[in-house]
Amino acid sequence: MYHFIMRAAGDGKLLPSHISLFIAIFFYCPSSDISKAFQVCRKKLMRLSKIRSIATYHKCISELDSLGYISYCPSYDPFRGSNIQILTGADG
Repeated sequence: MYHFIMRAAGDGKLLPSHISLFIAIFFYCPSSDISKAFQVCRKKLMRLSKIRSIATYHKCISELDSLGYISYCPSYDPFRGSNIQILTGADG
């Protein structure tokens, strides 16, 4: 988490909603190995990150992916979560 905070502090593109969403993703990451991909539920991430708009959620998660903080593979199946991986250097 330290590396993320230090990198985010110098990244003018990140807003509080991005940081809140990343912390929610970090919270749901299995503690055994942070570098492995895992499934997440959009509703749970939105609740924990206090993001109320689905459009804002999708914008933030897409930007975290494009900026190299996470790797995001959406699932279009309502019963299966999307896959997320916290990228090396963004965690810690």
